Parts: sequence; C-alpha cells; structure tokens
Amino acid sequence: MCSQANDSSKSQRTLLHRSSDAVVWQQQLAAWFEAACRLEVLSPKPGNVNPQHAFADATVEDFLKSAAAAAPWIAAASRQPLGISILQATTATRTVVSHNTNLGILLLTAPLAAVPANQTLADGIESVLRATSVDDSQDVYAAIRLANPGGLGKAAEQDISQPPSLSLVECMRLAAERDLIAAEYSNGFHRVLNMGLQWLCESVQVTTTPMLQVAWLALRLLADADDSLIVRKCGSEIAAVARQLARAALAAGWPDECGVADFQRLDSFLRADGNRRNPGTTADFVAAILFAAMREGLWGVAVGGSFRDNAVS
Repeated sequence: MCSQANDSSKSQRTLLHRSSDAVVWQQQLAAWFEAACRLEVLSPKPGNVNPQHAFADATVEDFLKSAAAAAPWIAAASRQPLGISILQATTATRTVVSHNTNLGILLLTAPLAAVPANQTLADGIESVLRATSVDDSQDVYAAIRLANPGGLGKAAEQDISQPPSLSLVECMRLAAERDLIAAEYSNGFHRVLNMGLQWLCESVQVTTTPMLQVAWLALRLLADADDSLIVRKCGSEIAAVARQLARAALAAGWPDECGVADFQRLDSFLRADGNRRNPGTTADFVAAILFAAMREGLWGVAVGGSFRDNAVS
C-alpha cells in the first residue's frame, strides 16, 4: 500500500496557499512538472522515445526542451483560467520543437496544477473541473489545433475544427468513450489519482530502481486499457494486441529476467511500422501520475528541479 503524503508536504501546502507565497508555489509546481516529464522520457518504457530509442522526428532532447518551455505555464494554472494555461504551454512548446511532444501531458497536468495549494488533489480536482467554461474550451481547441496530434478524425458534436459552444468538461465528456484523457475530465481524474497512484506504489514492490518503477507503471497502464493514440492511428485491433502483450510481460514478471523476453516482444511490436504504434497516451498518463505523486508528497523534488529518489513506501 502507498504511504500517506508526509507531514512536511501537508505543511507546505497549508503554508503556500497564502498569496505572499504564490510565487514559491508556482516555482514548486513548475519543478514538479519538469521533473515528472524528465522521469517519463528517461525511463525505459516500451514503445516510447527514451535514451536508447529515438523516433525519426522526436528525440529525448525534444521532450526535455518541451518540458522546460511548458513548465511555467502549467504552474500558472494555479492563478489563471485552465484553458489559457494549456494554450500558453502549447504555444511555448512550439517555440522549441516543431511537432507535438506533450499535448496530452498538458491536458492532464494543468487541472492538477490548478488545485489550490491548501487542498489535496482528490479534494480539489472536482471544483477545478466544474469551473471550466466555454472560454476554456476555445483556448484548449486552439491548443489542440496548434499541437496537431495524430489521428484525431472528425467528431459528430463539438468537433475540433469548429468553435466550441460547451464548457471544457462538457466537451471532454462527449469524447470520453473514445479517449482516455478526455475521460479523466468526466470521472474526476480517477485513472490518475486512484488507479495510477496505486500502481506507482505497487511498482516499489516490484523493483527498487526508480526508472524501472516508472517503466513498470507504463506497462501496468498499457495492460489495463487500449492506448488511445494507438487506437486513433492504428485501430482497435492493434491496440488490443499491445494490451495483451503488456499483460504477458507483467504476468512473466518483468523486470525480472524471466519477463525480459516478453517485454522485448512488446517493445518490438510497438516500434514496428515506423513507430506508428507508439503508446503516447500511456506516456502522458505516466507523466501526470508522477506529477500528482510529487505534488502529494509521494515522490520528491525541491524547488529548482533537483530530483531525489522516490518517497513511496
């Protein structure tokens, strides 16, 4: 089981909700965001960009630059409308890379960053989501068009190519059945705050190496549900195969030696077809879960971005 957030983390949230400490809180949010993105891309997750595997159009450096560019604007979600923060973070990312590296991460982390410092994420996320407006939808739609993620297709209602007329949460609800990130807006971020944090805690029982814990979390997420990006780009049958291969690697005991062959089989499958099977949505959830864990005191990173080993127990 996961430990509760430590006392220092609770005290920090209590102190930093005051306006005089708002700048410090934003610095801390930015540090958590950048550290979460760094851990996500540097871990040996199956099928994603990592230090051993670049894509033709994306490298580890692209993701690190994107995280640094977006971090201040994600942190700004604590003091301004959600949609503006997501659009500003997307725009800042586009100044350092020419392709989509982090839209899903921004969509998942900005609402978490918007929760007031004196509340836990579980206590505060619903209020953040209820407060979203049509203006937020317009800004997020603009961010999505700017990022231009793969395989979006057309929606019968509130399509991304048209001006939205509903609040951001209402727009996301319309997409919830076909997109895991959109579903988080309609279920109170259940996959991040409940399932994801619990699985991160379980990873400590599997391995004591933080980077492998992150990769195990990605494997657990991929085994749980079809990756939305794979479904959009390659179809549900390919996504189902990836899910089954992830389950096989877990059942075989990866990262123990007995599970390495199954893990490599999954990794090779995901990297086939020019990396079109990249489980990008899974990677987005990994970053968001790590951000949430740091914010709740389960992982540690100090203001300034220096990372210390996980505090999950």
